[in-house]
Amino acid sequence: MALPEGFLEDLKFRNPIEDVISSYVSLKRAGSNLVGLCPFHNEKSPSFTVFPATRGFYCFGCGAGGDAITFVMKAENLDYIGAVEHLCKRAGIEMPQDDYAKRRGEDDVKKARVFAANRDAARFYHDMLSKPEGQAGLAYLRSRGLSDAVIRRFGLGFAPDEFTLRKNLFLDHMMGLGYTEKELLASFLCAKSQKNGRLYPIFRNRVMFPVIDITGEVVAFGGRVMDASKPKYLNSSDTPGFKKSRTLFALNYAKHACAERLVLCEGYMDVIAVHAAGMPNAVATLGTAITAEQARIMARYTKEVVIAYDMDDAGRRAAEKAIHLLDGVGVRTKILKLNGAKDPDEFIRKYGADAFRLRLDDSENQFDYRCSTVIASHDLDDFNDRMACISELTALLATLHTDVERDVYIGRISEKLGIARESLKNDVLRARKRQERTREKEETRRQIQQSAGYGDRINPDRSKYRRAASAEESVLGILLLYPELLAEVVSGDIALCEDDFLTVFNRRVFAFLVRCREEHGRFDLGYLGEVFNDEEIGRITGMQVARTKLTQNDLSVIRDNIAVLREEGAKEKQKGGELSTDDLMNIIKSRKGN
Repeated sequence: MALPEGFLEDLKFRNPIEDVISSYVSLKRAGSNLVGLCPFHNEKSPSFTVFPATRGFYCFGCGAGGDAITFVMKAENLDYIGAVEHLCKRAGIEMPQDDYAKRRGEDDVKKARVFAANRDAARFYHDMLSKPEGQAGLAYLRSRGLSDAVIRRFGLGFAPDEFTLRKNLFLDHMMGLGYTEKELLASFLCAKSQKNGRLYPIFRNRVMFPVIDITGEVVAFGGRVMDASKPKYLNSSDTPGFKKSRTLFALNYAKHACAERLVLCEGYMDVIAVHAAGMPNAVATLGTAITAEQARIMARYTKEVVIAYDMDDAGRRAAEKAIHLLDGVGVRTKILKLNGAKDPDEFIRKYGADAFRLRLDDSENQFDYRCSTVIASHDLDDFNDRMACISELTALLATLHTDVERDVYIGRISEKLGIARESLKNDVLRARKRQERTREKEETRRQIQQSAGYGDRINPDRSKYRRAASAEESVLGILLLYPELLAEVVSGDIALCEDDFLTVFNRRVFAFLVRCREEHGRFDLGYLGEVFNDEEIGRITGMQVARTKLTQNDLSVIRDNIAVLREEGAKEKQKGGELSTDDLMNIIKSRKGN
């Protein structure tokens, strides 16, 4: 473990978990704990709990959990050391650089080389616009109405078609700068031919859009082809320095201008057009539908997102997903309607920046948009279609959580469709009851599956060894709550060891606890981030939290559960004919200890 002794203890002392989390989540006191709406999943009733006594948090809805470091990892999309560094800056503590460098090791060097390669590639692509090989790219950008200033601001460029030119312009340039084949492959700038094993540039005959993160690093590229080749847009795959699901194009500029409103576009050109029109608050996802991580990132920077997608079938489906994810992180959403143009770029070129700004101000809130979409998709003159429309609207109205909202929209829709207000209101109330019953059934089913371990990605052995897994979790939960008991559990007459655990995940957790004791003489939740991912940390925290709800958490409970473990282990060995005399003696000892 790279960080020096006592460092995490001091870091978390200077960053009380309730203070760290309250800067992201509105918390209310609930006895000795604090509760709020979980920032990691969509919920209307608070299931997110902060435990100041154990300096941990846990969401009883989605299972997220851990300590201040884990929370920052999830909230800021950082790795373990990145989260530690973030908390150091928050508390004014100097990060121990020697240990930091050791922890980063080869991964950090690889990431730095990827960033350097991207920067040099971006310069190469941009410089091509001033060379004969790049004139087609420059002509295209100018045909889209982009000035030289805008081209420079976004670092746009051109990747020449080296196959047609029969020149190795890009490869010769990058290798001349000292980059190896391995580094160019890792950066997704080049690939190897399956036919002859030769290296070749991935981006060819494409206008290039560098993707710059909020720190100013060029992390990826998007390339628009100049002919009829497919795909029309080619985007970088994930690399050691880039995760597509966590990045938004132009957020490096938009973050300074989007506190009140952010415009979410579909493509690079739409974003650039909006910025060039004097509204530097537009971003786009990178060739994929919006992800939950991108929604959380937007929630950090803005209160409202205007969705400026094409309103074809694909665009409407993408808008529905964006509405759902943004609503889940507490961001208001509106839908931009652009009559006379298919996207913001075309609209601005046709009607100008002022007209686009007026349309932004007149954007439709997401519920009005969804209602109008339902109505537009039905023929209200046809009785059956009219009834289907009313049924869909009723179900939609039932999703509104406040009485005031429901009352306002019931009035609007009853008037629009010529339906008695009271009749519609009664149908909505019935629909709400049905939805609540469905939710309760789904929650019951989920809890049954969870307790049985079915579909458990974290501990897939749980469904196979249900009794043993339950005993393992009880033992681990107590040891996580009272790490001082570990010394007695691993030595003496109890002598619990890794081989007593039947599930691989719980065995890993126990081995980690033992390792912490050997290396540090103690355990801290903060150490988990070095070895376990955030979902695993949530599960481990859940074991600890489960024991806080029980009154007895002593050695006698541990002994009882170890006896169960050894019985279950003996049964498994009997199935394989592996039960030895020592195994039998261990079972007898466990029972005598009770």
